[in-house]
Amino acid sequence: MSDSEHNVSLIKVVLSVLAAMFGVQSSKNRERDFEKGRPAAYIIVGIIMTILFVLTLWLVVQFVMSMAGV
Repeated sequence: MSDSEHNVSLIKVVLSVLAAMFGVQSSKNRERDFEKGRPAAYIIVGIIMTILFVLTLWLVVQFVMSMAGV
């Protein structure tokens, strides 16, 4: 098996992490991730996506609070 067959592209990792975060990951993609993906890539992308999600929520709350005059 060559490296290109073993590795999953960064785009597919990001899409898999997003799908998993929303709970809509297909079984076919989940199986691909476990068979061909590297755990470190999913962990790193998952941490980054979680930080971006929390920062986005914080920014939305800050914007709404400033609009409300609080």
